Amino acid sequence: MKVAVDAMGGDNAPEAIVKGSILARDEYNLSVILSGKEKEVKQLLEKYTSSFNKIEIINAEEVITNDDKPVMAIRRKKDSSLVVACNAVKNKEADAVVSAGSTGALLSGGTLIVGRIEGIQRPAIGSLIPNMSGGFALLIDSGANVDSKPEFLYDFAMMGDIYLKKVMNVENPRIALANIGAEKSKGDKLTVETYELLENTKLPMNFIGNIEAREILQGKADIIVCDGFVGNMILKTLEGTVLELMKGLKNELMSSTRTKIGAALIKPALMNFKNKFDYSEHGGAPLLGVKAPVIKAHGSSDEKAIKNAIRQAKMCCESNVNELIEESITRR
Repeated sequence: MKVAVDAMGGDNAPEAIVKGSILARDEYNLSVILSGKEKEVKQLLEKYTSSFNKIEIINAEEVITNDDKPVMAIRRKKDSSLVVACNAVKNKEADAVVSAGSTGALLSGGTLIVGRIEGIQRPAIGSLIPNMSGGFALLIDSGANVDSKPEFLYDFAMMGDIYLKKVMNVENPRIALANIGAEKSKGDKLTVETYELLENTKLPMNFIGNIEAREILQGKADIIVCDGFVGNMILKTLEGTVLELMKGLKNELMSSTRTKIGAALIKPALMNFKNKFDYSEHGGAPLLGVKAPVIKAHGSSDEKAIKNAIRQAKMCCESNVNELIEESITRR
């Protein structure tokens, strides 16, 4: 198995990307193609490993930034690290692609270069979000499609169902539709019509109805379906809330000698709580609905997160998620 990695994408590129790729190669026994500025990448490889075995460099002198317009960048920056990595998958030189760079550019590269699965109108990002029970839920779509139709959301549910079953080993995942109330009649036209599609599906999907935002962290659903605008708002709100909560707790606990003593006593419990919400454990979010695994790693990913994003790519390849999605399209 060979995974193409965008070595120049992300806040900590290329160092964290190279280090994470080395870790993934060693731990998962796979081959990595690092797409990026060859001189920089090679210097980092020489610094962090004594063996270039199963690591290949493909030179790419351009970098797509968050300031670039995604579709235009994919079409114009042909020698960018992201485009070169996507082309490696398209040309069957790699089995999957991983990037911590621009989300919009990766979506465009996945759709325009790797290509959509026939019958899937809109690919979607599936982000794993933790809950208070120690488990997680798949939030889909978490940012790929701002404007959606009911049939798009139905496909998101179908793809998420396959992903959780085959990649994450969740038996009969509970699928819920993000809404402003639990009643079937609640919501806008999009959610009401999506509810009807999911309720009457012919596929073996376990649709349990609507879920409100306040219930997401309670572990009541394994898959939360929504359009990309709502999903991204949910994702960013949860991330921000956890960060500010931990920051506020730290400030309070460090405010006096007495609270510092108390902080020392509860530190293990606080660290355990914080680790429940550590995105680096899952590493990346799959772009479901394209012909090969495309994994979006967090922009601030460190080497651990990159290693786990590559693991996600490996798991998607081994479980044949894309082929199973293609099969489900014919039965929906």
